[in-house]
Amino acid sequence: MRQRQGRHRPLYTPAERQRRDASAWTLVQGVLAPLQFLVFLASLALVLRTLATGEGAEIANASVVAKTLVLYAIMVTGSIWEKVVFGRYLFAPAFFWEDVFSMLVLGLHTAYLAAFGLRLLDTQGLLVLALAAYATYLINAGQFLLKLRAARLEAPVSLAFAGETAR
Repeated sequence: MRQRQGRHRPLYTPAERQRRDASAWTLVQGVLAPLQFLVFLASLALVLRTLATGEGAEIANASVVAKTLVLYAIMVTGSIWEKVVFGRYLFAPAFFWEDVFSMLVLGLHTAYLAAFGLRLLDTQGLLVLALAAYATYLINAGQFLLKLRAARLEAPVSLAFAGETAR
């Protein structure tokens, strides 16, 4: 994609970067993201096992509920983080498309909870819905990892590092 007149808005302004680095919510996100991924991996294994063998439906469904609760926690705290850093709870320009896709992720996970709680689907239907939710989660996690990488690439060179390269 062509940039207009060679200009590119950085992911964070200096003030946003400072707020991001000073916020306790950044640490919360840094802890919840890998925790959610670990819960996802365990749940995915349980869901696939149940779909393949028919065994362990209770634990598989409980793991999807746990994964969804961790997702809700990271989404709520992520919204607070976005408010602190960018001044809005959702859809800040720097994370607009990630937030849009997050709504699909939340929708599918919430649909799972509704179907589970209201007994709208059998076990196989529930677990297939969980897999659809998990596929969107993986795409969304990839979006955020790309943003994390972009932020690191845009990070100003530290003075210590700059001093080392000057020698």
